[in-house]
Amino acid sequence: MRHGGAGGCAMTPRKVTVVGAGNVGGSIAQRLAERQGYDIVLVDIVDGLPQGKALDLAQAGAVRGEDSRIIGAGCYDETAGSDAVVITSGMARKPGMSRSALLATNIGIVQSVVRDASARSPAAILVIVANPLDAMTYVAWRVSGFPRRRVVGMAGILDSARFRLFIARELNVPVSEVQAMVLGGHGDAMVPLIRHTTVGGRPVNECLSPERLEALITRTRNGGAEIVNFLKTGSAYYAPAASVVQMVEAMLRDEGAVLPCAALCDGEYGLTDISMGVPVRLGKHGVEEILEFDLTPDERAAFNLSAQGVRDLCREVDKLLGA
Repeated sequence: MRHGGAGGCAMTPRKVTVVGAGNVGGSIAQRLAERQGYDIVLVDIVDGLPQGKALDLAQAGAVRGEDSRIIGAGCYDETAGSDAVVITSGMARKPGMSRSALLATNIGIVQSVVRDASARSPAAILVIVANPLDAMTYVAWRVSGFPRRRVVGMAGILDSARFRLFIARELNVPVSEVQAMVLGGHGDAMVPLIRHTTVGGRPVNECLSPERLEALITRTRNGGAEIVNFLKTGSAYYAPAASVVQMVEAMLRDEGAVLPCAALCDGEYGLTDISMGVPVRLGKHGVEEILEFDLTPDERAAFNLSAQGVRDLCREVDKLLGA
């Protein structure tokens, strides 16, 4: 039995649905199960996959003395009443496949998932992991009809973590001593805020030469591709899963943590009706606030360029969905 709070009163578990039982979805379910305090539903269209992984995870919990409830399902009925729905489903780009074709394919997948999940959990917070991330977050907002604060994408946490790790290894310091914030579109168009990047409280540009710092920024931008090149037939999943769980816990535990996430902007940073990587405060309602940092002229130029790329994707989404 789970206990917590004053006097050891039993805590009511929060319900989290994870759509997609692949490597990312399975890793998210595992991390949530190990934290306890969650009822987890793992959903996938592949017959037997979510059920098998859920049973395996439940048995792992028995080894560890944990009793998180986790079930696998091939449909959405078991997901009803979820507090959060994490959407990892989507197709990876195949050789010879155009960006537009990938976008159209994943719009169809995410559109279907959002409709099924939101109909059964109309008060849930949607957490998007499917790619292209910024565009799929925008799709989920449009299709669900949810308030913008209840649709959020995982992006900047992962980019920031990669940047922090590379800096820490370069300087041979604990990663906990490195603070960083990465905004903008997920991937090549990310915008690291150097003035807000510190090592043991010191500005990072006092610790690294401009050349080494730029090399680490480039490596961060290519962080996902570097892992793909090693794996050959897959992509990152441990770090994305850890990033999602940090978001879910910040919201369902009402932590008020400030984290870089893809959120729907409505005037912040001069942006309207696009999803974009920005600093947000996460709490029980989802995105409680978008924080507007002061940007240098160079940061503003890079951020605007990144925003233009995201805006183009969102307008393409509008065409495909029917504006």
